[in-house]
Amino acid sequence: MSERHPAYRDVSDADWNDWRWQQRHAVRSRQALEKLVPLTDDERAGCDDTAAIFRLGMSPYYLSLIDRAHPFCPVRRQAIPVRAEARVAPGELEDPLGEDKTRPTEAIVHKYPDRVLLLAADHCSVYCRHCTRRRITKGGEAELSKKAMEEAVAYVASHREVRDVLISGGDPFLLSDERLEALLAPLHAIPHVEMIRIGTRVPVCLPMRVTDALAKLLRKYAPVYVVTHFNHAKEITPEARAACERLVDAGVPVENQAVLMRQVNSSARIIKELSHRCLAMRVRPYYLHQMDVAQGLEHLRTPLRAGVEILEQLRGHTTGLAVPHLAVDLPGGGGKVTLQPDYVVERIAGGTVLRNFKGQQYVYPEPTETDCHCPYDEVWLARGATAADAA
Repeated sequence: MSERHPAYRDVSDADWNDWRWQQRHAVRSRQALEKLVPLTDDERAGCDDTAAIFRLGMSPYYLSLIDRAHPFCPVRRQAIPVRAEARVAPGELEDPLGEDKTRPTEAIVHKYPDRVLLLAADHCSVYCRHCTRRRITKGGEAELSKKAMEEAVAYVASHREVRDVLISGGDPFLLSDERLEALLAPLHAIPHVEMIRIGTRVPVCLPMRVTDALAKLLRKYAPVYVVTHFNHAKEITPEARAACERLVDAGVPVENQAVLMRQVNSSARIIKELSHRCLAMRVRPYYLHQMDVAQGLEHLRTPLRAGVEILEQLRGHTTGLAVPHLAVDLPGGGGKVTLQPDYVVERIAGGTVLRNFKGQQYVYPEPTETDCHCPYDEVWLARGATAADAA
């Protein structure tokens, strides 16, 4: 097991491994934090200057991962604010993903054609300093109300184009099993909902919440995918690995979405190690997100070229499963686009010249026949397949 902070060494194993105990004893103020971690002047000012802007909070478990002697510890940088977080840079937005303008009900964001985001809670086990949804997670420790849940489910049920529901927040895994099932069961019962995803940082910051009962509950409503959020290999502890493997062993696939942060994980070596450690516990590296232009985050953002360069240094040097998609969520609600290095050197008569990861050039001969129509589509549809099946 990972080492506890000295202040928690006398806590019983039963309490330490109780996620509700962890929540009750979360560190939520600069004064409490300063008793446990020697803060720099920049961090002390950051805690004070952001107190009215965004919550401070971390579980004792996650706090124990902080290197108390190094101000650039990647866990520390994600959990403790600095002075720069209180400044709003040009171009930064309160709602960087343009979610509120596509929010037909309190809990639903419907931005993409076939899927919706369902905001189930406004609270988290750790308030990440890179949070893109801080306008919501700075709120009042509220779970989704019964009325809001009913409206959300009714919206999904009345929109037959919705085949995929992503439950996020806040962190949905901070709901009780009963509250979570009260949301999963009616969504699962909607005939056109083909899959449910849950966005959570609990396996990273509060792994004791992932109990056998929770894993069994998620499997009951399969297909349910868990999308978690490890940003650095330092976060992959024995407890975190056990949580992820408990889900996978129960038949619940787990994928990871990391966020690229300057001076936290902005190197190919760090991202490669993170991907390898994720794969070792059967968690698939999915996205590497470019930092959103949320207010107060410019000090953590990297240039777009930095992410592309990281992919350039990964592709061909490690398995393709370890290379995540570099995703940019376009400011203001444009949706995700993905970037990658350009391997096309030039297009020539009858072919395309491409380079490989060593810089060597090869010609791919293009076919003379360019019609890509699939004649069997009509047969497939005539036999009762849906348009979605043929797509």
